[in-house]
Amino acid sequence: MNLFELGRLVQIRREALGLSQDRLAKLSGLSRATINQLENGTLVDLGAAKLIGLLNLVGIELGAEERRPRTNALALLSQTASVSYKSELEPAALAKAMVGGELPRNITPHIATLLDEAPLQLILSAVEQVAKRSNTPPKILWKHLVNWAHELHSPRAVWA
Repeated sequence: MNLFELGRLVQIRREALGLSQDRLAKLSGLSRATINQLENGTLVDLGAAKLIGLLNLVGIELGAEERRPRTNALALLSQTASVSYKSELEPAALAKAMVGGELPRNITPHIATLLDEAPLQLILSAVEQVAKRSNTPPKILWKHLVNWAHELHSPRAVWA
């Protein structure tokens, strides 16, 4: 759930409670402009403490639970890394490289693309999947990815 969706829920609850934006703002300690922007989906950021306080005030619970890992994350990551290339990065080859730490020349361009462009959530899910399938600690897999990023001079700040 994102801030836009939460804003819609807040608006629905506020209206159900018969509150104006101004009254909700006063009750919550936020500005009316913040309430308005939240409800309209134009609010860029709202701190967790303020958001949770507002949600509690209007009777909305924000639950947190571990997301089920994607069962096909490795295949999706391989496909993402292969988009710009004639040859495909096979999921098994990617997993083998991640576990062993060796970067075969034939998949180096794919790995560079993966490190620079793949969604981080997809990389996280793939690491989790490979770790479980290979009984390799995820820490080792992350070490290999970071080493590759340095070796390939990835501009992505997360690998620094």
